[in-house]
Amino acid sequence: MTTIAVKPFVLKDVLFQVETDNYEAHLSQVQFDPSSSIQTWQGLTPASVHTDATTATWQGILAYAQDWETPNSFSRYLYDHEGEEIDVVFKPRSGSGPSFSVTIIVTPGSIGGTVNAFATASVTVGCKGRPELVPVTP
Repeated sequence: MTTIAVKPFVLKDVLFQVETDNYEAHLSQVQFDPSSSIQTWQGLTPASVHTDATTATWQGILAYAQDWETPNSFSRYLYDHEGEEIDVVFKPRSGSGPSFSVTIIVTPGSIGGTVNAFATASVTVGCKGRPELVPVTP
């Protein structure tokens, strides 16, 4: 049996592109999560049991610092483009490795926050299909 090597990494220097603009300096979390369930159908005999998994749907979690002063900040972008479908690219390691591209449905985030703390927000966005793995080309 072959032993498969593993290359774990710390998420610390990423790229996050929204259409043609880069927003990684605005974000502290980019995460895409699948959701699927197991379905079982039971017939009227003990041997008539059928189980299968549903096709996964995906959503993205984006956490960011609020910036309402900069006209093209990420928080303003979400606010101005609510409900629109936009293309994003997420590269977990900016210098190497693959990236992921997906079309998301924009959801605006919170406005304001807690006194004496950075104003941050987190949104959950819908994904059109699953993120596409884009391998590194030599």
